[in-house]
Amino acid sequence: MYVCICNGHRDRDLEQAARQGYRTVDEAYAFLGGLPDCAQCVSFAQDLLDDAHDRLSTETRQLEAV
Repeated sequence: MYVCICNGHRDRDLEQAARQGYRTVDEAYAFLGGLPDCAQCVSFAQDLLDDAHDRLSTETRQLEAV
């Protein structure tokens, strides 16, 4: 799904940015090649990044427990 219409960033793009270690919208968007323009997506994009990092942390802890 598109998250940022101005830059054409999708949820999977933000997931990729999170997997690369980017935690903020500005960091993730810079990685993806464009900073927020109208900024209507910023809150939702940050929620997606936070959720992705939470999932990644859980996956890492599960792998370490094995």
